[in-house]
Amino acid sequence: MSSSPSVTTDDRASAPVPVPAADAYWRGWWEVRADLRSSARLVLAMTAAGLLAGLLWWWLAPRADFRITDAGPVPIGTPPDELLIADDAVLALILTAFGLVAGAAAWFLRRRRGVATVLALAVGGSAMGAVAWQLGELLGAGPTEAQLTDVGRVVTTSLTLGSLAALALPPCAALLAYLVPVVTAHRDDLGRAPEPKPNAWAEPAADAGEPDNDRPLADAPPGWPAP
Repeated sequence: MSSSPSVTTDDRASAPVPVPAADAYWRGWWEVRADLRSSARLVLAMTAAGLLAGLLWWWLAPRADFRITDAGPVPIGTPPDELLIADDAVLALILTAFGLVAGAAAWFLRRRRGVATVLALAVGGSAMGAVAWQLGELLGAGPTEAQLTDVGRVVTTSLTLGSLAALALPPCAALLAYLVPVVTAHRDDLGRAPEPKPNAWAEPAADAGEPDNDRPLADAPPGWPAP
């Protein structure tokens, strides 16, 4: 009678262990849903920061004063040569700085590093730029027609954004500040802090001296064999 070859312990130990696919480490939409609340707060915070950016733009952007005369508006003093592009340049610098700060701050939210945070930075940065733009132009509105016909009145030039491309700077800067440490991270999970198990309190602890070989590992990635 022929007997089947016996498998020794050494053969089992040397057998190749299947490696899970790369996408098995990403928890998919479960991770995105878990980060929705923090991502919404990040978008709201960046939108509120747009109010501060708009105030800074209105305060820092150079403007010129004119006196209304019978011959028309006459400049008071010497308006700067860069007045035409100063509004755009000041707003661009402010939005870039705010975007970099927002992206760096989002990276330090270790428990929320992932796809949802990247989307929140893009949406929040766009909202920040729009809010700053509208608030700055509202506060720095130009003179009305009645004021331009009032001889002797001093009027100030309006605060106007000439290039709408500046509104793309806050989301780009935020994503840049966030993705640079992502690219240089040494771990596939980006150092994301593990989520607390909601049912961990209900699981009985195994005895310290007896290994629990009958219960599979709940945290093992898909594709790994159960012990």
